[in-house]
Amino acid sequence: MSSTLKSIALAALAGSTLLGLSACSEVPQVTVYEQGQYRGKADTRPWEGGEFKGDRAAWEKALKERARGQNEYNRIQ
Repeated sequence: MSSTLKSIALAALAGSTLLGLSACSEVPQVTVYEQGQYRGKADTRPWEGGEFKGDRAAWEKALKERARGQNEYNRIQ
């Protein structure tokens, strides 16, 4: 083998080894819960924003209508 072919083969081997080892690393996780305190964003109820504006009954009615539209027995009739 010529020296250029050996250096190309060695570079390919080194590159594939580095690529293989990089797949074994672990990405650090972001902590959102610490010592009894939740540090994430505050959750809102689904009916509090958007088109329902706090009307829970209208939100539940919309869910029931959506489920009724997805029921195959109701759709065929």
